[in-house]
Amino acid sequence: MHPPGADRVLVRHGEIGTKSEQVRRSMEERLAENLSAILAERDVDGTIDRQRSRLFVHTDDPTAAVDAATDTFGVVSASAVTTVEPTLEAICEELAAITASGFDGGTFAVDARRAGPQSAHDFSSEDIESEGGAAVWDAIEATGADPVVDLDDPDVTFHVECRPERAYLFLDKVSGPGGLPVGTQEPVVVLLSGGIDSPVAAWKLLKRGCPIVPVYVDLGDFGGPDHRARAISTAETLGRYAPNFDCSVRVVPGGDVVETLADELDETRMLALRRFMLAVGERIAASTGAVGVATGEAIGQKSSQTSANLAVTDVAVDCPVFRPNLTADKSDITQRARAIETFEESTIPTGCNRVAPSLPETNASVATVREREPADLFERARSVADRAEVVDPNR
Repeated sequence: MHPPGADRVLVRHGEIGTKSEQVRRSMEERLAENLSAILAERDVDGTIDRQRSRLFVHTDDPTAAVDAATDTFGVVSASAVTTVEPTLEAICEELAAITASGFDGGTFAVDARRAGPQSAHDFSSEDIESEGGAAVWDAIEATGADPVVDLDDPDVTFHVECRPERAYLFLDKVSGPGGLPVGTQEPVVVLLSGGIDSPVAAWKLLKRGCPIVPVYVDLGDFGGPDHRARAISTAETLGRYAPNFDCSVRVVPGGDVVETLADELDETRMLALRRFMLAVGERIAASTGAVGVATGEAIGQKSSQTSANLAVTDVAVDCPVFRPNLTADKSDITQRARAIETFEESTIPTGCNRVAPSLPETNASVATVREREPADLFERARSVADRAEVVDPNR
């Protein structure tokens, strides 16, 4: 619910404010750039004014601007606001006007915050709540209704944020994803499997500020064109959260290697495949400036993802392997996939499931896996990675 006449959106960040002055300023600049890109991608007109600990979007479409802001990583919440002079009289007059035009019953409260030096105002936040509450009370009475105050759980809260230069009034706070602005950390390769888990892992990395380099290992007959199309479509969805970053997919031809593994290996087949994929990711990370490889794996979710087997696969590469879903339950991952709109694109069986043997190894040793996998496995991984096709998911 927006106050009548709202002409800008107040955007709040959280974790950025804990950084040093120099880092905070840099991250706020990046946040403003990212929000501007999302506004442009959605054809929402708006200009951004950056103030300490706050961004303001000046716009004629506050609803769309709030939606854009609350899809921007680094944003904790956003509110459509009206602005008045930072005087107690102006604030009370505006609260009365908002009540007269927008209040449709129920209990209410006034919640006020005052920022800046004490000398900036000759009143306190408690004065705003007291005098503002009286103004709302009188405005409700003027409609013939009976005003009821509830400070614990009101139906409507009139918020006031009073700063030295202006006072901002709003009726709600829409939650954003939080985290850090994309681009404040180094890029990470993400192995997109076409399933539910890896897009969620990619989203979590974006939330922590890491641009992503999506990599899809085409499994040939074990995957298929539909599987590839789903992975690319998922990358397109993820790209909407960071439209000013390149989310092109590196499609790697892995069908021949998968066929070899399926023919030559049994219980350690999936571990060899995971080691091959990590090696592919490492090669692409080196060529794209990424600092590591990420997967959608979670401890114990599949036979190849036991804690013992994860240790076996990780030693295949020298770069860090990130697993944002490491301790998440499947239900939580699925819920997040639905929320970020990647679930429907990811609900066909993954190629990895089709490769899995009937009795997979769950407690492998590095020595055993190395002994059984093809001697040229990593050479082949580097070779196919160098032949990756770069696919723009928006075309």
